[in-house]
Amino acid sequence: MTSLVSAVRAQMFGMLARRLAQLPGGLLVPVRRDGLDPVDELARLRDTAPVSRMSVPFGLRAWLVTGYDPVREVLGSLDGYSNDFGKFAGRVGINVNRDPGGLGFADPPVHTRLRKALTPEFTMRRLARLRPRIEAIVHERLDAMTDDLWRDFALPVPALTICELLGVPYEDRDYFQELSTTRFDLLDGAGAPLDAMGDSLTYLMDLIERQRREPGDGLLGSLIRTHGDAIDDRELAGLADGVLTGGLETSASMIALGAYALMTDPGLRARMAADTDATIEELLRYLTVVQVAFPRVATRAGVVAGVEIREGDVVVCSLSGANRDPGAAGPEPDKIITERPLGRGHLAFGYGVHRCIGAELARMELRVAYPALFERFPTLTPAVPADELRFRRASIVFGLDALPVRL
Repeated sequence: MTSLVSAVRAQMFGMLARRLAQLPGGLLVPVRRDGLDPVDELARLRDTAPVSRMSVPFGLRAWLVTGYDPVREVLGSLDGYSNDFGKFAGRVGINVNRDPGGLGFADPPVHTRLRKALTPEFTMRRLARLRPRIEAIVHERLDAMTDDLWRDFALPVPALTICELLGVPYEDRDYFQELSTTRFDLLDGAGAPLDAMGDSLTYLMDLIERQRREPGDGLLGSLIRTHGDAIDDRELAGLADGVLTGGLETSASMIALGAYALMTDPGLRARMAADTDATIEELLRYLTVVQVAFPRVATRAGVVAGVEIREGDVVVCSLSGANRDPGAAGPEPDKIITERPLGRGHLAFGYGVHRCIGAELARMELRVAYPALFERFPTLTPAVPADELRFRRASIVFGLDALPVRL
């Protein structure tokens, strides 16, 4: 059963990846950056056509949504768009006979049932139990710091936290890191990112089988004890994979890129010390490491920002474009301004029923990691010029491959 489910998912996503690899370069605009900033073309699209037609193969009608209000409208719609991956895969010619699982690819009522089961594990009260362990992990990694902040600190802190949360054996942490890192890069070979997802599910299904026999203290053990067979193994694996997907590479990139911004701006470090929460929220908005939301398929005809969307159209929402919209962020959205009044809130964690369930865990990691990093290394600086940093070229999750530093 384990190998069959993983094989189906790997085949499905592999077929999609091969099709994505054939897309014209212009379609990569929402996942390209110039340094820390989205490319200028994204802002031009937002200013002139916040809902713009994408030239896509496979006979699709697809739209890129870049403005803050239109993005919130699409992501906040309860019944106008579907996240069911089977519907999206069907639109690009993939025959899918199985639900791929996970919150991100599910619609109500399945999504509602699974999210209701998972939400109690991510309340502030429940997460507070993790804080001492996160603090210990951060200080352990600071003790081990050498010359690469990404390798020594930014990646292992959330990796070890996720292992702690899920109840994954400590000795498997390196394997988990590898699986997470390879799955987001659209230029890393057609099958590599999605083969990693299949490998992850194979591992998780085996882990769940062990947890069924002897539930541990982590999230999987808690879900098994609370819900028993009401959530089957495939659903548990999908939920756990979603926690891995949403909480490892994303948090690692945020720690690394935020640390880089703080390293290169002494004034920003001072503001972080004065108001940590406000600085973190502005860094989340400014960096928006998850650049696009899951594609949606319109379930009925409608109009967004004056543009007619037909039933069956695919809609891609640019979170980075929306978060740099001056109509929502205010003046100078391409600058880090910690005093910025974010009255309606940024969209770094998405919006609506599919908003990232691990948002508070991510914030907790950042609140611990940033102050501890600069308390331990107050003169921390990049070891290479900005133009030598290896930023991801076209990744759904924006980040770095390395961050050389001088302690």
